[in-house]
Amino acid sequence: MPKVIDNIQIGPVVWKMRVEVPRLVEKAKAGQFVIIRVDEHGERVPMSIAGLDKKNGLLTVIYQVVGKTSALMTTVPAGGQLADCVGPLGVPSHVENWGIACVIGGGIGVAPIYPIAQAYKAAGNKLITIIGARSKNLLFYEEEHKAIADEMYICTDDGSYGQKGFVSDALKKLLDDGVKIGMIMAIGPVPMMRVVANLTKGYNVPTWVSLNPIMIDGTGMCGGCRVSLDGKTKFACVDGPDFDGHLVDFDLLTKRLGAYREMEKRAMKKFLEDPNCRLNEELKKVMAGN
Repeated sequence: MPKVIDNIQIGPVVWKMRVEVPRLVEKAKAGQFVIIRVDEHGERVPMSIAGLDKKNGLLTVIYQVVGKTSALMTTVPAGGQLADCVGPLGVPSHVENWGIACVIGGGIGVAPIYPIAQAYKAAGNKLITIIGARSKNLLFYEEEHKAIADEMYICTDDGSYGQKGFVSDALKKLLDDGVKIGMIMAIGPVPMMRVVANLTKGYNVPTWVSLNPIMIDGTGMCGGCRVSLDGKTKFACVDGPDFDGHLVDFDLLTKRLGAYREMEKRAMKKFLEDPNCRLNEELKKVMAGN
């Protein structure tokens, strides 16, 4: 069973977990993902790779507490174990030297964009990094990105840090200023990725996004993670998770992501009301208000 090295809170509802899985880490590449099961009765949850320590065999995942399983993950202590951690899954991000490459991370997407940024930089690209969050207290991984970016822009919706506005605003200014970006990779909330893809289509700049549809097995068997690209069906687990953002049907993706929302709310409510619930009181209050 995979050993959890540490599991620390880095934001109001965001945790960073490092897991000792040397064989997985040896094979994994930027852009891939894993599927984690907290205990033997738990659901299988896909998690983007946020860091790979090849020397020590450590996998980093950054997760946001949005439902029962992610809340349960916060209760696994340092030195504890997960039922399993399967991977690496998916197709690694395509990496080459485009001259100038731009990575864009919004919200929790700031984490999985980091290994991709490292790979782009290692390939010899000039690296432009744009990260954003609703407010300063929700921003993380700033120093990690700053350490490798040639240019970095930070945006907050409320203007509490960096420049006020969205990541797409910072990108538009770069494009309007004539910066010749050879490739853009964007990861974040679906509305953010849609806006970025729609923006860059007009500038004819290649733009890829990492999609997060509902997923069960992660091997292409269940078909739950199907997405539509230019009218063609693809599976995020085996064909992605990276896809050409100019071809993605974001309306269908949004609709499918909301399919089990009410069930998720009921499961969370039942979990919080369980007298054996192991969440700390602060997190219980936060989740009860969602």
